[in-house]
Amino acid sequence: MRIWRLLQAALLAWAALTVAARAETATVTDVAGREIQVNVPVERAILGEGRQLYIVAALDREDPARRIVGWRNDLIEADPETYRAYRAKFPHFADIPAFSGYEESLIDIEAAIAQKPDVVFLNLEAKQATDEASYVEKLGALGIPVVYVDFRHKPMENTEPTIRLFGTLFQQQERAEALIAFRREQISRVTDMIAARKPVRPNVFIDRAAGYYEDCCHTFGGENFGLFVDLAGGNNFATALLPGTFGQLNPEQVVAADPEHILVTSADWEAYVYDGKWVPVGPGADPAEVKRKLAFYPSRPAYMGAKAQETKAFHAIWHQFYNSPYQFVAIQRLAKWFHPELFAGLDPHDTFRTLHERFLPIDYQRGYWGSLQDE
Repeated sequence: MRIWRLLQAALLAWAALTVAARAETATVTDVAGREIQVNVPVERAILGEGRQLYIVAALDREDPARRIVGWRNDLIEADPETYRAYRAKFPHFADIPAFSGYEESLIDIEAAIAQKPDVVFLNLEAKQATDEASYVEKLGALGIPVVYVDFRHKPMENTEPTIRLFGTLFQQQERAEALIAFRREQISRVTDMIAARKPVRPNVFIDRAAGYYEDCCHTFGGENFGLFVDLAGGNNFATALLPGTFGQLNPEQVVAADPEHILVTSADWEAYVYDGKWVPVGPGADPAEVKRKLAFYPSRPAYMGAKAQETKAFHAIWHQFYNSPYQFVAIQRLAKWFHPELFAGLDPHDTFRTLHERFLPIDYQRGYWGSLQDE
């Protein structure tokens, strides 16, 4: 308690000086519908999820580490190659204090306060735990606003507002709008074609976070990758079976659906499941190793006899697309798997490379997907 009082006194004094020196504030509405006042431009941010770097880097490509004074360690553990690429270009990424936890868990509040942040960005999934611990009130008493953002819960609804939140608070509105326009354009290249041509939709099963979970059959309902499948001209049959974004089917349900495509979302999860069945898709992944590890999945009992086995339509794709502003790349890749003739002229590699060249400070590397089919 004494440490808390000392932190509180020190931060209140610091906040008073900061407000005096920087009088401009922005009033924003976060994705939870809360109206918040934040001193701008934000110069010291706590990222409740390290993978929020994906948007921070797009808006502050000259030095994305300079605004981050603390973050959760999920980027370091769940996307190690991306972290290494950023750290190689900006060595001071290694100096950012990191805390552990999961999407729904609390931040380390005392460690966060010690960094004297202008704002704390939290995932929408963390709201319940944060409310129960009264962290918004505790931080607010010290002049630290909490802003909820979302790329995961309802990505097609909340990604644009989240990009705008970061753009406003970083005072990078022009870059934010350019990214939003690029994203819309790339999604419409798929959805406009699907709407015009109305192709037959193949049945698709998404093997969610494959290798992180060893058992079958974790998947997505009607949101996130489930919605990406539908936008790309497929039929995510789990939408009709699951009430929420995330869930698990039993193998018999998958067998009965007879999927024509099995979509394995995965990543390099050595930090979580050493030598697991995960498929190491991600920046710079070895295509041969991706194919070798993906070859395990047709042996799962749930997929025995499925149409996907006859055509080798087992595809691995970077799981982190589910939690970033880059979902449009995944939508394009899925569309080419589901309707290769219809989208013969679409190149998701070129789309992702263009995103890097226009918005991001690191070079594009292939490796974000692979398939057992010859491509």
